[in-house]
Amino acid sequence: MFDVSEVAVVAVDVFGTTVDWRTGVIDGVAAIAEHHETEFDCPALVDAWRERYLPAVGQINRGERDWANLDAVHREALDECLAEFGVAGKFGAEARERMVRTWDALPPWPDAAEGLAELRRDFVVVALSNGGFAQLVHVVKGAGLGFDAILSAENVRAYKPDRRAYINAAKLLDVEPRTILMVAAHTWDIHGARDAGFRTAFVERPGEKGPDRPADTAETTDCDLSAVSFADLAGRLRAAAKGGTAPR
Repeated sequence: MFDVSEVAVVAVDVFGTTVDWRTGVIDGVAAIAEHHETEFDCPALVDAWRERYLPAVGQINRGERDWANLDAVHREALDECLAEFGVAGKFGAEARERMVRTWDALPPWPDAAEGLAELRRDFVVVALSNGGFAQLVHVVKGAGLGFDAILSAENVRAYKPDRRAYINAAKLLDVEPRTILMVAAHTWDIHGARDAGFRTAFVERPGEKGPDRPADTAETTDCDLSAVSFADLAGRLRAAAKGGTAPR
């Protein structure tokens, strides 16, 4: 239980929580592959591409390599995946850049736009993402998402779940960490926010990783609150505000 009246800001993850990265990137990469008359298991390559993300940003957080924004991280991982799938020779620099840019144009989950609007009726709602700032501007605009602000890992040059990413968000917003509710569909993000002193809400996205891989769940996540959609979350918070506390 936590006091909803203490929440001043709702910080929302973007990739996977607010937009469907997998469908968008698969469709984009498949179109580029078709243009180049090249066939490979596109969903498998995209899944392998995504799997390289957390290890890469973890190296940056630990100081094992220099800072690189998410576009650069994605490009490096893409080069590795194209080689792994035996199609590296089929795509030059321009095609690879277009593949990286598929992460800039992703479809929102069906509940996202309306649900965020509901949350904004009662709270300041910001995007808090590992995406680059320019990248996030394109994603948010293209998906028609209403945020009061966009906070990128580039602001502090540290990626979630590193504590610095969350604490910097609180500093930028001039609020205490305990007054921010982090909303995400990923256990690692929720736990990172919790460890930084945020309140946390897990939103279920069962299809985020596709039909063959299980998505993270609220049952295996240490969170203050869980919901099946942004609209559900807004309703729970509004109802809880009347009673002062929110049940998990």
